[in-house]
Amino acid sequence: MEKASSQECPYPGCFFCVMKEGNPNKRRSCILKFFRDLPSQDDDGQVLPISGLWNTAMAHPNDPEFIDLGIFECMSALIWKGLKNRRWLSHDQNIYIPYYAAHIIGSYTMNMEEFAERAVEAGVIPPLVELLRGRLTWVEQRVAVRALGHLATYPSTFSSVASHGEILELAIQLGMSSLEIVYSHFYQYPDRRLSYHCDLLTRGMGGVEMESRKAEEWASQLQCWSLQLINCFAFKAEFLPALCKPEFLVSLPVMWGGLVNENSPAGIGLLRTICQHKLGRGPVSSCSGMMEALCNIARSSDDWQYMAIECLLWLLQDPNTSHKVVDKAVPTLVDLAEITSLGDHKKLGDSIVSVLQECDSVGSRSRELIEETVNARQRLKWEKSMPKEDLHIKQAAALVVKLEGNSLFSSGDIAGAAEKYSEALSLCPMRSKKERVVLYSNRAQCHLLLQQPLVAISDATRALSLHNPVNRHAKSLWRRAQAYDMLGLAKESLLDAILFINECSQSNDPDLSMRQNKVPDYAERLVKKQMRAAWLFKEAALKHGGVHRKGEEREVYGNESDDSEWETASESDIGDDGRDHMGLDEEEEEEEVEGHGEKWKNREKSSDKTEKTSSKGMRHGYSIKLAEEDM
Repeated sequence: MEKASSQECPYPGCFFCVMKEGNPNKRRSCILKFFRDLPSQDDDGQVLPISGLWNTAMAHPNDPEFIDLGIFECMSALIWKGLKNRRWLSHDQNIYIPYYAAHIIGSYTMNMEEFAERAVEAGVIPPLVELLRGRLTWVEQRVAVRALGHLATYPSTFSSVASHGEILELAIQLGMSSLEIVYSHFYQYPDRRLSYHCDLLTRGMGGVEMESRKAEEWASQLQCWSLQLINCFAFKAEFLPALCKPEFLVSLPVMWGGLVNENSPAGIGLLRTICQHKLGRGPVSSCSGMMEALCNIARSSDDWQYMAIECLLWLLQDPNTSHKVVDKAVPTLVDLAEITSLGDHKKLGDSIVSVLQECDSVGSRSRELIEETVNARQRLKWEKSMPKEDLHIKQAAALVVKLEGNSLFSSGDIAGAAEKYSEALSLCPMRSKKERVVLYSNRAQCHLLLQQPLVAISDATRALSLHNPVNRHAKSLWRRAQAYDMLGLAKESLLDAILFINECSQSNDPDLSMRQNKVPDYAERLVKKQMRAAWLFKEAALKHGGVHRKGEEREVYGNESDDSEWETASESDIGDDGRDHMGLDEEEEEEEVEGHGEKWKNREKSSDKTEKTSSKGMRHGYSIKLAEEDM
């Protein structure tokens, strides 16, 4: 390249000086020459213009100028150069170039099918496949699978990606092993981390702890982008046999995508794609543990809930799979039958009831639940023709029975209180949704104290399904979080606890609202506990022996504190008079129950001491905290 004439810039053929050229034709000519010549040069400082191109691609991914001037050909050549010429790769800061080059390709192809077609014509797929294979490191794998996922999204370029038969298998293996790869190659040994990895993750800012936090985020992204690429193949029936292997299917429900990737469909999104085809539904229905996982996700209160519900409905509607899943799917779907709409999905509850009515060959318990749901719908129709006076009488009768349940609860007769809430539900008009939400939620609390977490989850889910808006009843979220914790379902408990905190922050209820924006201590402790239990790298850490630092070994998810502190709430979290932090829902406009009764309070304080070392999850310490809140 010619020397730059400007006195301000000492670099020959400086790309940034070229970009300032005022003559459009000359500017285009210089950029064209720059892209053509760059891969064959060995000058120092090449990473600077590449990082500038990376910034431009991120900021203006739909701008066609560089596409027309040969940026894809240039980036492809630079990746090949890094793969074949390790001497050049290790010189100066060239180690960054393959990463930036693959990232640039992915950015320019994520929105525009025309750009994706140009990228394929420029030959970007073969070098990206080499990066996907792990020819360099996991950092380059991350951007390679991202770029290939974008290319596979478009009908016109999918076949070019699929023609490389190894891509699907590589993506599957990467999706399953991505967390372990990042853990063992970066997170586990802080003193051995490659400096350019640290710089890319933190952009040169932050120490070891910042690097570790960003590694978790990037590991999650590596898995998410692998799933996105696999999902493109899952829409094609010919690839389903390769996808529907038990080892892979069983891993999908636990692929959350991470809380930092809220837009990712995660593993459940891929399962949904697989279940749309009859060739996929068979293996899914036969996969051990799959139905339990699908049911847990269907009950969840996140953006993926409808995906799991649709999977269950498709499995029930398929005569080849219905008999395998019906008795596991029915209880979950019955709990969700009161949902009116979920996001953009309207009349979801009607769809659920319609499918349930068509179910054949069900067990006696499932048949009983279906009949109960159908009768409830019929009861709602009858109520529409009933005189208002009769409905008011029924509602008043339900209130009387509910108050009897409150009294039994306060005296310590928890089982009797649960029976009264059930009786009140049978009386309460179906259209009185607010009252029914409270009754279900109160009954869930009783089942928590009776150590019946599965029934508590069912009742809390029914309350959340009835609530308007759906899944936003704070107290039911908290009770279900506790029930999930009793079952050791850390991720599900974590999600409900976080949503509970969110609802508290927006509530006008003085018993729920966070004073001075402070998260309630009991909620904070549960979230911390579940974050440790659901730590992204936990399985990898168990397999590889924890984090190593200067010859020492420690488990970062363990030993920081005594696990027993998570089992019960401290007495400081329960007021001096033994009352809960939360009282009645304001919407009920009822008098608050005066207290649990001295006998019940003493029993709970004693239980807190004796249950301290229990390993069965949270006990009365958390449960009693909210025992009166809806009464």
